[in-house]
Amino acid sequence: MDIQTLTSFFGWCSVINGGLFAFIAFFMMLAPDFAYKVQSQFFKLERDYFDKVIYAFLAAWKILFGFFNLVPYIALKLIT
Repeated sequence: MDIQTLTSFFGWCSVINGGLFAFIAFFMMLAPDFAYKVQSQFFKLERDYFDKVIYAFLAAWKILFGFFNLVPYIALKLIT
């Protein structure tokens, strides 16, 4: 693989992951009760614990997104 292909790959990965993250984050801000209602059918969690789990999930996603998508993309852009 050449650098241009890798740059394009990481660029599109960043766009897709960033879009999914933004969608889920906005959904959780706008309709947290609906999300809790749907998830509580599958998992028996208290509301307070559910909020903490979602917050931790979004924080982990943001860190992993930056580390595995944005940093390689920026590094490849810098060397080209």
